Amino acid sequence: MTRTRVPASPRDPKTILVVRLSALGDVVHTIPAVVALRDALGAEISWAVERPYAELVEIVTGVRAIRASMRKWGRSLFSSRNDIRIFIRNLRGHDIAVDFQGLIKSALVARMSGAPARFGFDRDAIREKPAAMLLNRHAGVDQTRHVVEWNMQLASVVAGRELAMPRADFSKFAKGSGCGRRIVVLPGAGKANKIWPPERYGELMRRIGETAVAVWGPNERELAERTGLELAPPTTLRELAAILRDARLVIGGDTGPLHLAAALGTPVVGLYGPTSLRRNGPYGQLDRCVTASSMETMTVDEVAQTVKINLV
Repeated sequence: MTRTRVPASPRDPKTILVVRLSALGDVVHTIPAVVALRDALGAEISWAVERPYAELVEIVTGVRAIRASMRKWGRSLFSSRNDIRIFIRNLRGHDIAVDFQGLIKSALVARMSGAPARFGFDRDAIREKPAAMLLNRHAGVDQTRHVVEWNMQLASVVAGRELAMPRADFSKFAKGSGCGRRIVVLPGAGKANKIWPPERYGELMRRIGETAVAVWGPNERELAERTGLELAPPTTLRELAAILRDARLVIGGDTGPLHLAAALGTPVVGLYGPTSLRRNGPYGQLDRCVTASSMETMTVDEVAQTVKINLV
């Protein structure tokens, strides 16, 4: 059950700052809560987000993106000082800041905004406990639920009433014709322990008598080649969205493109080893996933059975 330890937001806020800097899957999981806040409060919303995801945020939610480049700034602080100054200036002047990320850096961004009301998760749910000290309004969430629902619960505390899950139209973000009605596999992931041995994707397709195209991102081409499958061309994020939108089925581990595919309404089969399916699975399609103690122990036979059931 949601607990609010501090009274809810000021009445009729005119401006709200949302903070969810990265990564792709987490941004996708935050979008419904931001759309719900936009529709419920009618306030002007800005979103502090890493530059690669700014266009996604602006197109799907219709809010203004405040672009960050945290890694670049950390590597070249002196040469980036003007960009940092602009970023901080754009943070200022908001009535409310909402930290959906729960890290020290995201809470610092909320604090730098100068917003008098700074919302975030309580210490039971926040990822980095010291971050809670930089916020002054804390929401408890039902940690047995999916992270999309955590975000909706936090948004409801900000709004001062329970918000219904909205429909966010991700399809308008997709750009281009994609690769047609193909099976798409996603061999990469942000962490090595989320990667299914890539050769097994090729074996999977042989096992089920289908062909597929392997989609790859930065530093993932060699991994995609190891699948033995046809490779998709290099893509922008919007072109990737078009490929995922048009796919018959998308298969991959816990990675941003899998969550984007689910948000686009494409059938997916998620492969989950070390991460919690209940919290981080493809929202709305948890029953289509395969779980194992590790990605290494997940067999081709297990995945093939689930794929055959869900192939359209």
